[in-house]
Amino acid sequence: MPLQDLPPDARPREKLLARGPQALADAELLALLLRTGLPGQGVLQLAQALLDQFGGWQGLLSAGMPELSRIKGLGPAKRAEIAAVLEIARRALQQQLVERPILSSPEAVRSFLQLKLGAHPHEVFAVLFLDSQLRLIAFDEMFNGTLHSTTVHPREIVKRALQHGAAAVMLAHNHPSGVAEPSQADVLLTRRLIEALSLVDVRVMDHLVVCAGSVASLVERGMI
Repeated sequence: MPLQDLPPDARPREKLLARGPQALADAELLALLLRTGLPGQGVLQLAQALLDQFGGWQGLLSAGMPELSRIKGLGPAKRAEIAAVLEIARRALQQQLVERPILSSPEAVRSFLQLKLGAHPHEVFAVLFLDSQLRLIAFDEMFNGTLHSTTVHPREIVKRALQHGAAAVMLAHNHPSGVAEPSQADVLLTRRLIEALSLVDVRVMDHLVVCAGSVASLVERGMI
């Protein structure tokens, strides 16, 4: 059903203005961005279909532009709007990590990493460089690999930590397979990096394995 055929109090925009954004379902929020549907498919149905296809907001916001461009009904304007929302979310989370110690906002760290790394079709190894108060100095995607692995050079991470004047780091890499399960190779690499960075008095706070749907912490699992 087109939005204009809905009762006024059931239309997403009117509902948001009257009751606030928290009153809207996920599909209604997305429909406000999309604005129009497809022939035979109203905008609410299109919004729900997109959320179902990507597994909810996290999957949709983690999707890359090439992936979005293959979806029928997402023209350049709609893709640009979704990409803009994604970038706003990234910047808001990054500002939060800059202003507050990362250990005070663990969910913000996880959400930030999912938005930054979750959509990559290949493995990416990244480092969050932190100051002495454990606030974010910089986020660097340092090494790119294949679908299944990437090569990490400890010397380059030590060098970058010194350049940033970091007191600590948090390591992260994605699993394009969609399974955030740390491997034994991840554990061994983390231990090598702990040893290398300790030589320049830089602490490794954690190593997070990221996919679009979840994040695994090696520290929480007692693996390092």
